[in-house]
Amino acid sequence: MPDPVVARESIWLPYMHDELLCDENTIILGHSSGAEAAMRYAEKYQVKGIIVVSPCVTDLGMANEAASGYYNHPWLWDQMKSNTKFITVIGSSDDPFIPWAEMQQVIDNLQPECHQFDDKGHFQHSQVPEILEAVKTRLS
Repeated sequence: MPDPVVARESIWLPYMHDELLCDENTIILGHSSGAEAAMRYAEKYQVKGIIVVSPCVTDLGMANEAASGYYNHPWLWDQMKSNTKFITVIGSSDDPFIPWAEMQQVIDNLQPECHQFDDKGHFQHSQVPEILEAVKTRLS
């Protein structure tokens, strides 16, 4: 993705739409800032579904996150739900960067399929079979 450090909404969403051609047949898998991009994309466009890993709803008081633009306008939960056939949230209560309360807000507002762990941290391992399995179940 372009702009990998700040991950600006104003750059990522047009890239997803115009370059990656995400559409109603697309499953978007987003981790951390990518989760916010997936959710914001689903507010505007129809996609098959989104799988968000370690999502959050605020900038967590971090200037770099605030600069991304994802958090400076209300979340449109109903539009996300109406523009997707499914939503899956994957998170871990021991995430060192995203407090579980942030992920719980996503869960409470979207009522998604939810996979909660207590030992996966921020899912920064080279292999996370639980995420692969969540994707595979949606492909069949």
